[in-house]
Amino acid sequence: MNKNNYCVIMAGGIGSRFWPMSRTSKPKQFIDILGTGETLIQQTVNRFLKICPVENIYVVTNEMYREQVKEQVPALSYEQILCEPARRNTAPCIAYANYKIMEKNPNATIVVAPSDHIILKGDVFTEVITSALQAASENDWLITLGIKPSRPDTGYGYIQFDPKISDKRDNRIKKVKTFTEKPELQIAQKFLESGDFHWNAGIFVWSLKSITKAFETYLSEVDDIFKDGIGVYNTDKEEEFINNAYAVCRNISIDFGVMEKAENVYVLSSDFGWSDLGTWGSLYSIRQKDENQNTVVGKNVMTYDTKNCVINVSGDKVVVLQGLDDYIVVDEDNVLLVCKKEDEQNIRQFVTDVKTEKGDKFV
Repeated sequence: MNKNNYCVIMAGGIGSRFWPMSRTSKPKQFIDILGTGETLIQQTVNRFLKICPVENIYVVTNEMYREQVKEQVPALSYEQILCEPARRNTAPCIAYANYKIMEKNPNATIVVAPSDHIILKGDVFTEVITSALQAASENDWLITLGIKPSRPDTGYGYIQFDPKISDKRDNRIKKVKTFTEKPELQIAQKFLESGDFHWNAGIFVWSLKSITKAFETYLSEVDDIFKDGIGVYNTDKEEEFINNAYAVCRNISIDFGVMEKAENVYVLSSDFGWSDLGTWGSLYSIRQKDENQNTVVGKNVMTYDTKNCVINVSGDKVVVLQGLDDYIVVDEDNVLLVCKKEDEQNIRQFVTDVKTEKGDKFV
């Protein structure tokens, strides 16, 4: 196993689209949402243990989740749990991890991944990431993973690649031409038909030297903030420095801040059974279904003339459903949600309204 390989797992989100199962106090990455016996963050860490040593795995999360990370992944030391005092999107958390790792190994090659994605083909994923890490260690490239689209989905970002420019060693790695965020259906259909677009999986691979140079070029104001901490990282002064850094750091994504601007961006075409598990609908697509195409989690759920539904009930409560078609039904703790699947994009607004009108204890 290459000791220069590092992994940064982003685990600071609150997963509001999975409310009411996902709550501010325990978001979806800390939940066994698939009923496998492992939470999403545990699955993610276990995948990367095949790629880099456990001491080279870092988790970036909100400070309120420090103990949940430690409890669920006890193999990580507290030094490997990077706690953000505020949510500032993906660019600052990556900059923080960059300088944290730089103090340990300036020759690192890094994969950055969310903590809450589903990967159904683990062996293929390991091979893809290993190939990307090798390419990133040998070239000044910023590599993102692209997923071959199976439908014209409007919920994903798209990456257009140049089929004529590829890595000599691995021709799945091609030069990126454009990024497009969540297109309308007609445009997504054209992307699918063209054959040179992939879904953006939000998983990145690069050498520490390449990503540091990219930050210096395209996000120097963010880079300067974290560069000031050189000599402080991995000491008892780190937490105070990070609290001050986040107080003045802007909120910006790595996609917008770096990837969409840089000239040396490549995409590795992948097919490893990926889902970003962003919505109840995406969960429905990968869960096993009964004879009526319902996906049911719950000990005492009874359905009559009910089909195409996502049903999630915690505890021993008896739930009887009749006459529903294409609904989301979630009963969790002190909240019951009943929502049409086609309207699940409204769940975030529901959460905002509930918090405003009923209080934090429900979200």
